Amino acid sequence: MIKIGILGDIGSGKSYVANTFGYPVFNADIEVGKIYEKNKPIFIKLRKVLPDYFHSFPIKKNEVLNAILSNKNNLKKITKIIHKEIRKQMKQFIIKNKNKKIVILDIPLLLENKIYKKGDVLVFVQSKKKDILKRLKRRKNFNQKILSKFKKIQLPLDYKKKKSHFIVKNNFTKKSVKKGINNVLKQIL
Repeated sequence: MIKIGILGDIGSGKSYVANTFGYPVFNADIEVGKIYEKNKPIFIKLRKVLPDYFHSFPIKKNEVLNAILSNKNNLKKITKIIHKEIRKQMKQFIIKNKNKKIVILDIPLLLENKIYKKGDVLVFVQSKKKDILKRLKRRKNFNQKILSKFKKIQLPLDYKKKKSHFIVKNNFTKKSVKKGINNVLKQIL
């Protein structure tokens, strides 16, 4: 099985690129949302570590955002708890898809949390800064402060680009993404 890890800036279209490959995708952002909605043991852990912010289950996004905005250390505390669970779910996803030729890992902190393995193929999604910002501002829950906090815990984009085996240019057209993906698949299959 070939594991393809998707890297890139926040808002660069990583999930779109991941889904366009046409293979099973593990999307960490979707999984985190499910954890907040359905995983009571995680809620209990978060409430224990940050009792001033987590009050009721299911966890509301604004509780998470308030915790992150009020203290820079809170994001690290939340990430530490959530990422352990994400790793478990990713392992289950890989076991479930063990007979597939390729699986896609759409995990924002893939390099930062050392989730990838040496043989994994890393694909960097490259988009123009102005296009990314335009897209981010259209998101209904866009918050510049939250964006800045998340960027601080991420490795520099130049480093991610250097670590990548392939670059897929995303100018937010299907054609540009498809061309990049076809190139990746041609070389790895």
